[in-house]
Formats: sequence, C-alpha cells, structure tokens
Amino acid sequence: MEYSQLFGNFIVDNTNRRILSILQYDSQISMARLSERVGLSLSACHRRVKNLEAEGLIEGYGARLSREALGLEIQVFIEVRLTSQRQEDIQAFETAIARMPEILECHLVSGELDYLMRVTARNTAAYADLYRNRISQIPSVLQIKTLLSLATVKEFRGYHLD
Repeated sequence: MEYSQLFGNFIVDNTNRRILSILQYDSQISMARLSERVGLSLSACHRRVKNLEAEGLIEGYGARLSREALGLEIQVFIEVRLTSQRQEDIQAFETAIARMPEILECHLVSGELDYLMRVTARNTAAYADLYRNRISQIPSVLQIKTLLSLATVKEFRGYHLD
C-alpha cells in the first residue's frame, strides 16, 4: 500500500521514506547501491536525494562515534529546575548550556522539571567539575538531579519511518 505524506509542497512517498531510512543507517552508501536497493535508476535516485536535501528532510551527513573508544566513560542524564519561568532566566540558562560541549542534548520539557539533558564525561571527576563549576553556577538554576546511566540498552540509530 502506497502511503504519501505532504511536507510543505513536497511529497514523501514510500520510495522517499525508503531512501531516508537507508541513508540514516548508512550515509556512506554509494548512489549506485542506494538506487539498486530502492529500485530506481541512478539518475532518478540521485534526483530524489537532492530533493530531500533541498526540502530539509536531510539536514546533513555524519559519522557515529564510539563513546567508549573515545574514553568517555560515563553518561548521565540531568534534570534541571529553574528558579522561575521568566524569559530572562530561560534565556540565561539556554545561553550558558549552549556553550558547554559536554552537554550533548538539552530539552525543554513539561512536567515537574524544566529541562532534561544528556551529558558524557571522561570520568566522575570530569562530570563533578562540570556539575559543580559550570552547571550549578548558572544563576537561574534552582535544582539539579543527576541520573547515572549504568548501561545503554538501546541507543538512537535513526527514526522509524515505516
């Protein structure tokens, strides 16, 4: 069954979804191999990929690195509550967090806390330094709760497109 979805004026059909799915798992696949796998001519496949890029469905390409091989021994999730919901406090927090490369993700969330962050560090001492000397020093931070990841059961490898 063919399923198409409209993104602006651009239609994402089953073939485009298949292309996106393959590329997010293997961005180094050759255009020839990709066209074989989706059943298109080389030129038609290339045209579709360029259109997906132009429409913003493909934001870029990159390598997935091994945290362990890079010596980043720990991964933690941090729950943060701010002193207030004033725009100045939110902006100050988000600006400070944007300058911290150890913070891989930061999400504004609903519920009892304000932000949820994912952080990696070489060891507990490096994380303690980040916690004590940088995150906790942001004036708008009221409360920080650290959740240490003991093991990664399932890691993000791409969006489910089916």
